[in-house]
Amino acid sequence: MEYLKWSYQDNIATITIDRPPANALSSGLLRELAAVLDEVEPNREIRVIVIHGEGRFFSAGADIKEFTTVSSSEGFSNLGKFGQDLFDRMEKFPKPIIAAIHGAALGGGLELAMACHIRYVSETAKLGLPELQLGLIPGFAGSQRLPKYVGVARAAEMLFTSEPITGVEAVQFGLANRAFPETEVVEQAYKLAGKIAKKSPGALKATIELLDYAKTDEFYEGSKREAQLFGEVFVSKDGKEGIQAFIEKREPHFKGE
Repeated sequence: MEYLKWSYQDNIATITIDRPPANALSSGLLRELAAVLDEVEPNREIRVIVIHGEGRFFSAGADIKEFTTVSSSEGFSNLGKFGQDLFDRMEKFPKPIIAAIHGAALGGGLELAMACHIRYVSETAKLGLPELQLGLIPGFAGSQRLPKYVGVARAAEMLFTSEPITGVEAVQFGLANRAFPETEVVEQAYKLAGKIAKKSPGALKATIELLDYAKTDEFYEGSKREAQLFGEVFVSKDGKEGIQAFIEKREPHFKGE
């Protein structure tokens, strides 16, 4: 694999995002993640999964430069739908998935983390959905999952300002389970995984299925509409300006077009 490393030991699989410098979620990386899940799911020796990032970040977001290769609203909507379907599969995956987050989980990186069953974070990690800074919106169901964890008002503030919260705040707001010093996050995630791995695989699978009933029909309707608007916003003049400004490392100038 080009962007991921994975292995398993003691009933725990480790998936490492390894795409320097920021572990950006390209479509190729997402396809590799889907392929790893295909291998993990039937493997009876694997009972729990830990996902973390190599280097400085968990994942600092989607691959913005790849966005410039998508030429149509429909193409962008399809990109969003692919990510949505993959993350929905993760949330329904029959084996618990733990995200061990350090550095930053931003944009698509946070959307990936929110699709995991449990999130352990470093105290200083930055978590946010800064898509509006680019004149865009979340595309991998982030607009539907974030309010579920932090409430509508806080989600609105995070989205409207594009400002991230810290790992400590993420725990206070309900977005993460626990926060640790950065050097301890992965170790603590493995400790948790070890406890979970001792449980009955059948009981875990059943519990995950039951937890998924918390997702309403409105969640899926909202995700579908998000994918449509993801495409529409992308082809707007403001969307193009935001992406160009990001690439040129300057402040965007939005005109409402």
